[in-house]
Amino acid sequence: VAGAAPGAAAPATEEKTEFDVVLTDFADKKIQVIKVVREITGLGLKEAKDLVEGVPKPVKEAVEKKEAEDLKKKIEEAGGKAEIK
Repeated sequence: VAGAAPGAAAPATEEKTEFDVVLTDFADKKIQVIKVVREITGLGLKEAKDLVEGVPKPVKEAVEKKEAEDLKKKIEEAGGKAEIK
């Protein structure tokens, strides 16, 4: 049992440094969410529309926690729902 403790503790000490922002829903605010997705990703209108309509989809991957939180807030302010993974 004592030998298992260090191995079990190791994953807890590794802090995640990259996060994905995943769009999970857009309710009745599709147009506003598409605008924000275009702003975040730089995608064209059709690509952003396809991404939004295909939820859940990652909007931005491998970003720092602060940026992920800011992007999530931006999506939610537009009426969408997002998760940080």
